[in-house]
Amino acid sequence: MILRPDAIHDKVEFFEAENLQRLEEKIQQKIDINADLLLEVYHVAYQIVPDDKTGRNYATASVHFKQRSSR
Repeated sequence: MILRPDAIHDKVEFFEAENLQRLEEKIQQKIDINADLLLEVYHVAYQIVPDDKTGRNYATASVHFKQRSSR
């Protein structure tokens, strides 16, 4: 399969981690990878959610990447 960089215009990815710092690390890794595909962050939404079973909080996020605009 051949992927052309201009073929991916939008991409949404979801993340979860045990804390906000680890969540930020995971998102930054994906930002670096997606930069190679000419995608940049368009929008980030995150929240801290309690886990009723363990009583601990965990962080979730959705990141919307869009094709880099020509400047």
